Amino acid sequence: MATEQRPFRLVVVGASGFTGQFVTEEVAREQEAPGRSSRLPWAVAGRSREKLQGVLERAALKLGRPTLSSEVGIIICDVSNPASLDEMAKQATVVLNCVGPYRFYGEPIVKACIENGTSCIDISGEPQFLELMQLKYHEKAAEKGVYIIGSSGFDSIPADLGVIYTRNKMNGTLTAMESFLTIHSGPEGLCIHDGTWKSAIYSFGNQSTLRKLRNASNLKPVPFIGPKLKRRWPVSYCRELNRYSVPFLGSDVSVVKRTQRYLHENLGESPVQYAAYVTVGSTTSVIKLMFAGLFFLFFVRFGIGRQLLLRFPRLFSFGYFSKQGPTQTQIDASSFTLTFFGQGYSKCLGTDQKKPNMKICTQVKGPEAGYVATSIAMVQAAMTLLNDVSDLPKAGGVFTPGAAFSRTKLIDRLNQRGIEFSVISSSEV
Repeated sequence: MATEQRPFRLVVVGASGFTGQFVTEEVAREQEAPGRSSRLPWAVAGRSREKLQGVLERAALKLGRPTLSSEVGIIICDVSNPASLDEMAKQATVVLNCVGPYRFYGEPIVKACIENGTSCIDISGEPQFLELMQLKYHEKAAEKGVYIIGSSGFDSIPADLGVIYTRNKMNGTLTAMESFLTIHSGPEGLCIHDGTWKSAIYSFGNQSTLRKLRNASNLKPVPFIGPKLKRRWPVSYCRELNRYSVPFLGSDVSVVKRTQRYLHENLGESPVQYAAYVTVGSTTSVIKLMFAGLFFLFFVRFGIGRQLLLRFPRLFSFGYFSKQGPTQTQIDASSFTLTFFGQGYSKCLGTDQKKPNMKICTQVKGPEAGYVATSIAMVQAAMTLLNDVSDLPKAGGVFTPGAAFSRTKLIDRLNQRGIEFSVISSSEV
């Protein structure tokens, strides 16, 4: 990781994009965080100076910081211009990459950061991009001593760090976990910007490429302790939460598995089996979600189908995604709860027993997931990179959040910023 003096500690790339605007505001809040004893020099970066200036002016107005736009650096760069990315990376200690879909625009920024000794964090939820970057660049990043950490937004810090938090809180050996995501919304309902929709389309449309990538990695299956975790039906009922659930199709499972592999192979920790679900409140919602899912999975298989999905996100997602994204009212009224149910063995019982005798329930709660919680997670991950260097993996490389931050104070930082981790119950059975 770069130790020489650079003009900016943080640089937000893609700051004028929909998510980038929220990340920009969150960095501005962090600059004024209580207890900060020194100035945090930072910059925004993108293709248009005018748009970047506009983002800073809107953030200044929203935060009541009239001088903000004059305090923040502006860097002009473009992913199609490698020289401009090099110049951007040379000025930063940590880059916060908000330019997606990452399968198209992520790699040039990763490459520029590694070549120029700069660490990089992204908020990708695209397993193919994340796993490809690890395969191609882990050794190069380690040689440079820099950290490339993907999926550091809502996908997948709450899930990845939630598993680690639960393991640390269990008085024994955690062997398996299920998570259930519940999204709470106000009267106007939910809406997500179509940038996330595009990433999902390209990810599901290229599942064969992901399978080939994983086969090329020649990785052995991660071992597990105790009984194998059984997968639920596509629609199941969670009695503990009194809600229906469907599988969560994001990157959480992929990220958690990669973290568990790293912790087992490098730190000798017992791996945890993991499955992820989303709760659905009513039978009507289940039917609506099933139809949206079936439409999506059918159309995403064909080129013309993908074009229709991209062109009409609101229609094919039954209103969940739009090109305009959520309104401020929708964002303010939204929050999330991620509930974990874990099982394992108490300290007095060997893990060679057939039936686990411990259960634990934990939760991660926070504000609106897609943009507010994502921005908080990304910025706090960056601050952890800057401040908890001695607790990071000794060599650099390409890591999941859990692999990079398992021994840092990131969970404490998130708790202080409104993403709260807690134990609900823990008992022997």
